[in-house]
Amino acid sequence: MTRSRPRAGSKLGLVLGLLETPEGATLAELVEATGWLPHTTRAALTGLRKRGFAVVGEKAEASAGASIYRIRSGEA
Repeated sequence: MTRSRPRAGSKLGLVLGLLETPEGATLAELVEATGWLPHTTRAALTGLRKRGFAVVGEKAEASAGASIYRIRSGEA
């Protein structure tokens, strides 16, 4: 499956950019960055997975139990 990147400057492109950073992003950070509701943000993550991006969620103690989402290494 070929990955189609979101348009540059789009909110989905912003989400992808945040996920590609080494530290990733929490759902709260993604919601704040896009202005979307949490369920819309989670749907966008699912959409990225359907496009072929390896989006993973990991529990992090430093973020009070919130999941940190990122693109799996070597998959971006």
